[in-house]
Amino acid sequence: MSDHARIEAFLEMMSAERGASPHTLDAYGRDLLEASGYLGGSLCEADPGDLSQWMQSLAKDGLAASTQARKLSSLKRFFRFLFEERDRKDDPTSKLDAPKVQRDVPDVLSREDVDHLLRACADDPRLTCLLELLYGAGLRVTELVSLRLGDLPRRRLGLWETREMIIRGKGGKERMCPLGAPALLAIRNWLEVRDDEKYGTGSGDFLFPSRGKSGHLTRRRLAQMLETLAIEVGLSPSRVHPHALRHAYATHLLQGGADLRSVQTLLGHADIATTQIYTHVLTDELADLLETSHPMSH
Repeated sequence: MSDHARIEAFLEMMSAERGASPHTLDAYGRDLLEASGYLGGSLCEADPGDLSQWMQSLAKDGLAASTQARKLSSLKRFFRFLFEERDRKDDPTSKLDAPKVQRDVPDVLSREDVDHLLRACADDPRLTCLLELLYGAGLRVTELVSLRLGDLPRRRLGLWETREMIIRGKGGKERMCPLGAPALLAIRNWLEVRDDEKYGTGSGDFLFPSRGKSGHLTRRRLAQMLETLAIEVGLSPSRVHPHALRHAYATHLLQGGADLRSVQTLLGHADIATTQIYTHVLTDELADLLETSHPMSH
């Protein structure tokens, strides 16, 4: 069977059985077709040397280590599929090592920065709700814009019966996300005006509906709203984006004494190593504290 046919079968499996998103499927498809093209259409028959040669070519082309690692991950999943389907008796990727990825410590918004942003949009219930869920629940941007009314905590007679919201994360994995009082209030205030014509959003099942093709607020539109808000309060727009508020959520939790495992669960990280990047921020703060406060540092 040709590379193209097996790649299509792999993508169908990832969609049907693993619930991979269209974005993820597109990335897998591009990576595998690129490898197939490099190997002259013989990816399914490649040996470790062939695959190592392709990986070396990526490094020579100057691709970032993170991109190389992603492409190797695509290969590993594909050949695991071929092995499980008995199209191969071995896994040629088993001894290929991914390049070490240097994770940059995020530039974290301070509590004062977030407070300024929230104060500036106090008269806009939609933007306030968006900010409270990004910062107060640490949602990924896709998780946020695709929230449905049925995902919200239960209400009865206008009062919240629960505080947990259902989040559908990467790979279709669900997690329960507790909400604080400010986020619950922001949701209630937004629901009261959500169907007003002045927002021009229409109605529908999404918490943040839109008349566009997706039926909900787009990532791009949200980014534009945050950029405008950042300029209004005098912050650099490059520092105020959906993921920056997620960074702030995680860092401020750790600063407040939350343990790493709890933060991992709240963020929906599959690997705690992803969560550990936020400890670097705390380490820097502790070093500064030592420099300024310890008597032996003077």
